[in-house]
Amino acid sequence: MKQSELFTKSFRTFPADEEAQGMRFLVRAGFVHKVMAGVYEYLPLGFRVLKKIEQIIREEMNAIGGQELLLSTLQDKTVWQKSGRWEDKVLDVWFKTKLKNDSELGLAATHEEPLTYLMKSYISSYRDLPIFVYQFQTKFRNEIRAKSGILRTREFLMKDLYSFTDSEVQHRAFYEKAKGAYLKVFSRVGLGDKTFLTFASGGTFSKYSHEFQTIAPVGEDTIYLDRKKGLAVNKEVLREEILADLGLKRGDLEEVKAVEVGNIFSLGARFSTDFNLMFKDQNEELKPVIMGSYGIGPGRLAGTIAEVFHDERGIVWPKTVAPFQVHLLELEKALGRKLYGDLQKAEIEVLYDDRKISAGEKFAEADLIGIPWRLVLSKKTGKKVEVKIRSEKNVKLADVKGVLRLLKNKG
Repeated sequence: MKQSELFTKSFRTFPADEEAQGMRFLVRAGFVHKVMAGVYEYLPLGFRVLKKIEQIIREEMNAIGGQELLLSTLQDKTVWQKSGRWEDKVLDVWFKTKLKNDSELGLAATHEEPLTYLMKSYISSYRDLPIFVYQFQTKFRNEIRAKSGILRTREFLMKDLYSFTDSEVQHRAFYEKAKGAYLKVFSRVGLGDKTFLTFASGGTFSKYSHEFQTIAPVGEDTIYLDRKKGLAVNKEVLREEILADLGLKRGDLEEVKAVEVGNIFSLGARFSTDFNLMFKDQNEELKPVIMGSYGIGPGRLAGTIAEVFHDERGIVWPKTVAPFQVHLLELEKALGRKLYGDLQKAEIEVLYDDRKISAGEKFAEADLIGIPWRLVLSKKTGKKVEVKIRSEKNVKLADVKGVLRLLKNKG
């Protein structure tokens, strides 16, 4: 992509209505555009990051047997009435609307109900189980206060996976696989050493749910972390009996602020019972399907990465989710064209800054955008290329073959 053709614009000043520093960089660098409180649009740079995160999640969900589908956003009132969650006093984040015939609809905040209802047409025997399905879909939640930029919004992309199994044993086996898959996702996006499995309230569904919390000063949650064990407890369930149950000692726990980047729930037969989702086992006995729910917000994850990985000059994207791998800066006319072509032939994602602006502006914007590798061509470098990694201070010179080899080896 030539930067002269890229639809984006960076700004000299930070947005006045954003408090979180990572979010301020995302807006200023032209990754996202704010429509209103809690509603953001992803511009090409931000969309590339979002799609990289989405693909990592997709690969890990597929690896544990997940199958991708896409459910409707518009929700049937009668389906939700079966579970008792249509009323605002029960589920208080509804956006609701009406058709022209005056019938009421909802905009999906989650999908346990409609998917359980759908499964009634596809599950009748133990031979139909297990089923693990997931989607990437826009959710709508009427949050009282949207804040921290794309970390808490009213319209957002969600990966939600649901498991349907024939027993608690079969459910638990998949639940543990999901835990591992989530940890792989966070490791692959660069947050592995900062994200911890956290015990939280199971609500009406189970004794515990499990959150994945990333340590960050902008976090809304307070967790108590045992770094040696790699486990944490959400403040909401921090009680001595809970700690004893988990084998944790209060004196070993560190209080930290964190962002919830994922969660998994055991749902048991809660929704199966509501919808009479039953199957016949090997003895021809009717039993309720056991369910689980597993969520990650790709946009929330992108925002968390920006909060964790930035310095005073801009974002420092991990290479796996960066919009491009290489930022090629041409300081003298036409010097970069051949290298740009060589990088493309080598299938290296490159943003080629071919614009007629000052070197200082190019360097400042490169730091702001935060692409992992910066390559500079100028009369001063001659036949060499100046190479710099965004997260490091050192700059070195290499010939073109050396640069291509370096990029292929280290990505």
